[in-house]
Amino acid sequence: MTKNQNETITEIYTGSDFAKEVKQRAGTDFNACYHCLSCGGGCPFSEAMDYLPNQIIRLVQLGRKKEVLESSSIWICVGCNNCSVQCPNSVDISAVTHALCQMAVEEKVTVAEPDILKFHQEVLNTVHRYGRTHKLEIMLRYKFYKKDWFSDMGVGMKMLARRKLELLPSRVTQMKDVKFAFNQKQAG
Repeated sequence: MTKNQNETITEIYTGSDFAKEVKQRAGTDFNACYHCLSCGGGCPFSEAMDYLPNQIIRLVQLGRKKEVLESSSIWICVGCNNCSVQCPNSVDISAVTHALCQMAVEEKVTVAEPDILKFHQEVLNTVHRYGRTHKLEIMLRYKFYKKDWFSDMGVGMKMLARRKLELLPSRVTQMKDVKFAFNQKQAG
């Protein structure tokens, strides 16, 4: 047998430029995944996903870039790391989904869950302005975007009453460090 005939399936499929880029960006070896489904069992949002976490990994391994970047699953992932904790091989699956989201935005792929992306953008906007999140502003801006002012007003009032929402934002003292971090990200 020649060397080419003796290659494993993993070596053949994960040799794609897409898989290499995801691996580099995520900083984890997703080829250690043997698809035991532990990640999906630990994911609190797996029922809302079009692909389970291990299926996303498999799509990346197969080089199916368009399919994975257009999936809802990468946006539904909240980065709770339950999947990574459940993984017997310590694959950082949430890092993979985060890398895929970044790639989808950079490549201007039609985002399968635009509301989730908008929410993330509002969170980052408050961090950019104040150095930390301001939950009330995030919620109000998101509600304005959705044009859905009253559906969960009761919850918001309870949060205000329990002092879980600050009316005014607080700002970190070293805003120059926050601005530097955002500028580094934009330059890189």
